[in-house]
Amino acid sequence: MSTLPILYSLQNCPYAMRARMAILLAGQAVRLRPIVMKNKPEEMLALSPKGTVPVLVLADTPNAEATQYQVIDESLDIMLWALRRNDPNDLLYSARGDALDEMLQIIEHNDQQFKPDLERYKDAKRYHHQDLEACRLKCEPFVQDLEQRLTKHRFLMGDKASLLDYALLPFIRQFSKVNRQLYLNGPYTHLQAWLNLHLQSRLFSKAMFKHPLWLDTQQDIVFGENN
Repeated sequence: MSTLPILYSLQNCPYAMRARMAILLAGQAVRLRPIVMKNKPEEMLALSPKGTVPVLVLADTPNAEATQYQVIDESLDIMLWALRRNDPNDLLYSARGDALDEMLQIIEHNDQQFKPDLERYKDAKRYHHQDLEACRLKCEPFVQDLEQRLTKHRFLMGDKASLLDYALLPFIRQFSKVNRQLYLNGPYTHLQAWLNLHLQSRLFSKAMFKHPLWLDTQQDIVFGENN
């Protein structure tokens, strides 16, 4: 077990959620260390000083000095690390040469534009800001683009799930919760079906199982392969 990679993770962080789902989908085993942001382990901060999750530590690959380990602390990079090791469901759409580039462009739009707009929308709702509707409308183009994709096929890239579906899922889940009634009554018929399919899946239940905090127990949890 000591040679397994270590994954520092936060229960409801959308970036950590996408990393956990990819690890499960790729059948990779890691030592899961659940944390909370108000009490970050010193070990994690020493490896990734930016202090965000997820953080994957490849414990079996020390550098030449054997004093440091390879650290992957971007969620998309963790997803790609896992799926490039094993992709039994072909989430990378390997037969379509341009598919990965297309997915990465949309994920970048999600992370760089939609996510900040979504945060402003969430804050406007939480704090009863007068610009609530304007904030929601900023999110709409991206959401409607996804809705249009899903009018053509069951998943975002085609008739089977892809990296894109799992990378965006945690953020669309957040969007659906900001103004629940408006979302349910909105023009998102296909997106609603897509989201419900994922949220009701066994994979999502596994990814969201709440484990004890690592700092409380000092016990690593084997997560992923055959899990």
